[in-house]
Formats: sequence, structure tokens, C-alpha cells
Amino acid sequence: MSVWSPCIKVCFVDPKAGICVGCFRTMEELGRWTRMTDAEREAVGRQLDDRREAYQRNREAAR
Repeated sequence: MSVWSPCIKVCFVDPKAGICVGCFRTMEELGRWTRMTDAEREAVGRQLDDRREAYQRNREAAR
């Protein structure tokens, strides 16, 4: 049985933000992903769009 993942094969962790800028998961989430329950993965998944938007806003503001 496969595990849903938001990975888009663009793996780069922004050390300042502490998240992958491909999927927007934290280092802790990346490390635990295959051991998380479906409910935990779904909870993380619901946060990813907001993280992406916040990351992009912060990058724009820093320019």
C-alpha cells in the first residue's frame, strides 16, 4: 500500500526557514513521514498551502 506524499521531487531545504521548498514539510515531518498515521499526514497536508504562501510572501518581502 502506497503512502500519499506531497513530494514533487524538488528537494531543497531552506536552512533559514527549516522547510523543504518543494513540498513545504519541516525536517521533522520529512523524517517521520512514513511512520505517521494517515490522520497525521492529512493534518500536515492541510497546512502546506499556507506554508507555501507564507514562504513566498517572506521571500518577496526580503527582496
